[in-house]
Amino acid sequence: MITGNLFENIPQSIPDEIFETIVESNDVKIERIISKGQTSPKDFWYDQDKNEWVVVLQGKATLLFDNNELIELSAGDYINIPAHKKHRVEYTDPGKETIWLAVFY
Repeated sequence: MITGNLFENIPQSIPDEIFETIVESNDVKIERIISKGQTSPKDFWYDQDKNEWVVVLQGKATLLFDNNELIELSAGDYINIPAHKKHRVEYTDPGKETIWLAVFY
């Protein structure tokens, strides 16, 4: 068994976004992501082979999709992103950690 707390062990300084795999199998990967002001590089787009269901547990973020659609997310908001739907992180709150839970399937 694996136990933990998604709100613990958060570093004081977060110069780069943190990606931590919680569990992974052949078909599913669950990740905790911690952001504090980080965004995707200007010319970078995520183009993932798997669907991604993501929820913001704490903080705020904005995702930009390749059709110029912006989706703002706050604590409790989730989105299901289909595989190969190009997107990027346009904003995360620089004043408070944004904690995401991402499920790739």
